[in-house]
Amino acid sequence: MQETTARTAIVTGASRGIGRAIAIRLAQDGFDIAVNYAGNAAKARETVAAIEGLGRRAISVQGDVASEQDMRHLFDEARKAFGRIDVVVNSAGTMSMAPIGLDSLAAFDQILATNLRGSFVVLALAGEHLEAGGRIVMLSTSVIAKSFPNYGPYIASKAGVEGLVHVMANELRGRGITVNAIAPGPVGTEMFFNGKSEEQVRQLAKLAPLERLGEPEEIAASVAFLAGPDGAWVNSQVLRVNGGYA
Repeated sequence: MQETTARTAIVTGASRGIGRAIAIRLAQDGFDIAVNYAGNAAKARETVAAIEGLGRRAISVQGDVASEQDMRHLFDEARKAFGRIDVVVNSAGTMSMAPIGLDSLAAFDQILATNLRGSFVVLALAGEHLEAGGRIVMLSTSVIAKSFPNYGPYIASKAGVEGLVHVMANELRGRGITVNAIAPGPVGTEMFFNGKSEEQVRQLAKLAPLERLGEPEEIAASVAFLAGPDGAWVNSQVLRVNGGYA
């Protein structure tokens, strides 16, 4: 692919876990990548190096998805580096356990700031910057269908993301831009393992009929489908990639 015709993608939360896997998979599919990260610059540089090792261009840009200023900087840097933006994947997110109670308000506000406000900011800027025919992919979660205790703030934030996806698809009518979400089941990432005992991990892995955790690369493959030519007729959908988990 000639550099003048290279497709480009922004992937938020791309220094680790699912976001890193998405960035690398899109690079394998021919995209140049703007790697957004919240705080771990070393891990972001590793992702950039992996992408460059595939023969694609990459930059890393620090920023909090909940910050309009940070995200404007991210989009501006991506356009400055690559000249265009074709795909936006919002993989940045946070998850912590908290019951529905007044003592959990601080946790609730923090989770919604990153997961829901951050999605709103990224969607808004994607709408400003994407080329005609572009693709937007948000990350939701299949745990919405489970209603587990202590997942209230996290489920609320991701249910909001799914609502925004459907609205944004309609607001972008006429531009040929698709807006979809991927809703993973349990995936073996640092964020998933954090705070869980080995027994809890085993139990969650057994919930799906396939009786295992997903791999970040499997989520990345689904994003690649939505971002690629085969996903052109998929719009305003939530694809639950979860091994039959829900």
